[in-house]
Amino acid sequence: MYQLDEETDADWWEVEALYDLCFAPGRTALSSYRLRDGVSPVRPLCLTLRQDGILAAVIRYWPILVSGARCLLLGPVAVHPTRQGEGLGGILMHESLNEARRLGWERVLLVGDEPYYRRFGFWKIDGVDMPPPTNPDRVLALELVPGAWEGITGPVEKSPSDPPAA
Repeated sequence: MYQLDEETDADWWEVEALYDLCFAPGRTALSSYRLRDGVSPVRPLCLTLRQDGILAAVIRYWPILVSGARCLLLGPVAVHPTRQGEGLGGILMHESLNEARRLGWERVLLVGDEPYYRRFGFWKIDGVDMPPPTNPDRVLALELVPGAWEGITGPVEKSPSDPPAA
């Protein structure tokens, strides 16, 4: 049986170990990590998925700004290599995006593979610029509220360390 919970401080080392296992050693050098440095994650959306107490998958979200508009930066999401293909990433995506919508967030941004994330409603967005060296073809957006990305373009910026509520 699966157990879905909000990530706690006690989960931090185990979650980081899963990210290390799933991603390249230089993952923290990516531009998206510069947007997270010194910024608290959006705790209600950072989830762990366990089976029989063993961590199987995780997802995190961070507040960012695009032209002053509050947005969520999704990622990273990781599924243990022995559990990939079981739909666990999809469970985390659906649960966290539904909770983000419930909490009043309007828009989400991520850097990833459009063919995978399209099933959740993400599309390649033009005019929203992640810090270099991000490939602009991998910058994807999702509206949690219809029209939420209309007219929003420009550079993605780090959110203040204690951002206001959604």
